[in-house]
Amino acid sequence: MIVYGHRGAKGEAPENTLPGFRHAYRQGIRHFELDLVLSKDGKPVLVHDLTTDRTTGRKGSVSQYTAAELAGMDARRNTSSWPVKTGIPSLEDLLNQFDDLEHLQLEVKKDSRIRLNVLCNRLTEIIQHRNLYQTAAVTSTDAWFLKEIHRRDKRIRTGLVTERRFPKPVGLAGRLNCDYLCINWKLCSPALVDDARRRGMHVSCWTVNRIQDMLRLEAMGVDSIITDYPTSTRIFFDNRAKSALVLPDREENTSAGSGALPAS
Repeated sequence: MIVYGHRGAKGEAPENTLPGFRHAYRQGIRHFELDLVLSKDGKPVLVHDLTTDRTTGRKGSVSQYTAAELAGMDARRNTSSWPVKTGIPSLEDLLNQFDDLEHLQLEVKKDSRIRLNVLCNRLTEIIQHRNLYQTAAVTSTDAWFLKEIHRRDKRIRTGLVTERRFPKPVGLAGRLNCDYLCINWKLCSPALVDDARRRGMHVSCWTVNRIQDMLRLEAMGVDSIITDYPTSTRIFFDNRAKSALVLPDREENTSAGSGALPAS
């Protein structure tokens, strides 16, 4: 099962910041989920809310600030502690940092249609220019936006983000031609996963922070989880894999222990 870092590594470093991604990257994480909003000067920037209030303390909407102004803010409020000031980066800033990321879920937040239309154009350009068809999926709760991305370039992978039982998530994702179903883990069931997999969808669950819940989802056949603690989660699964390799087979133990005693 694939482990995605939620907003970089939300539980381990400031969310949606370059230090957060670098921190998880150094621990071997190559799959990330992040949030995108359009800046005043038309650049996709990494921020969860439509305002800067919660994470920076600066009042106002993201749309009021240029990408440079957002980068100059201090985005360490109401998130994991960090010793050094860090701002709100642009998507291009992140992509320029790493050249071997395996996959990104780029979640576009709801916004006005005018701004979403511009963001749709910018994202399409970035994916085309950087050839991110295999390494990125554009996800959103906004069905209109997902349709627009698909209309612009059918090769771009898309995903429906949902936490509602109705309309039925798998059916809606199918009607939107989505490749990914990004669903609140509490809504997940074996039947839902089977239905999505039959339709060729990747099932990704958010936000999963307890190992016991991860194991339940793994048993259901979920493809990936999105967690605030990607590095500790990776350590758990890596250690489990190593233990499976080291522990001797039960049958070998039995046969070794049942041999005849040497003659006295």
